[in-house]
Amino acid sequence: CVRVREGERDDGVGCVLLLLVTLLLCRWCLRLDERLSNSVTNNNHTQHHSYNPRLIPSHTNHPKPTMSAKEGTTKSSGKKAGAAASSAGGRGKGKTDTSQTRSYRAGLQFPVGRIHRQLREGRYASRVGAGAPVYLAAVLEYLVAEILELAGNASRDQKRVRIVPRHIQLAVRNDEELNKLLQDVTIASGGVIPNIHSVLIPKKSGKGGKTGEGLSQEY
Repeated sequence: CVRVREGERDDGVGCVLLLLVTLLLCRWCLRLDERLSNSVTNNNHTQHHSYNPRLIPSHTNHPKPTMSAKEGTTKSSGKKAGAAASSAGGRGKGKTDTSQTRSYRAGLQFPVGRIHRQLREGRYASRVGAGAPVYLAAVLEYLVAEILELAGNASRDQKRVRIVPRHIQLAVRNDEELNKLLQDVTIASGGVIPNIHSVLIPKKSGKGGKTGEGLSQEY
């Protein structure tokens, strides 16, 4: 057990001490081995039961994400802007940059989309180009503007504040180009143009004579 030095006696005390130290070391090693084995087992168990979203049932109630104050303010401002845009829409209201009608882009008052639809439904041709309804709407708007301008002048000459079919009739028939364009058109409640044939107008007689006598002598 213990090497006996020269001059010392071997009474067995050294052997007992060495045995005790050996037993303590063995016990400490066993405890360390148990701890290591337990830690390895726990790690394997954790890896085996790791998080997998596919294993979670669909009916599990997940907590809803909270919204910060900044996000809530941004969302409320977005809702207000959407409500303002929806309230601003409609006929006669301001146009937005994202959606503009073809009449607005062409600078016209007549509906380009409606004219295009009527051209397609009328079957005037197998194909209708994109510029055809714009051109037709511009021509119609020009003709209507000319007729309304002349009709407004006629109503002002008669000291009226409202345009009636009679004024439109006078405006069209007194204009050479419009009369030629609408020569086969009858305007309802428009009346006729005041006109007396030259044959029906009595001629002026000579000095001292009467108009009736001159006419009776000619016939």
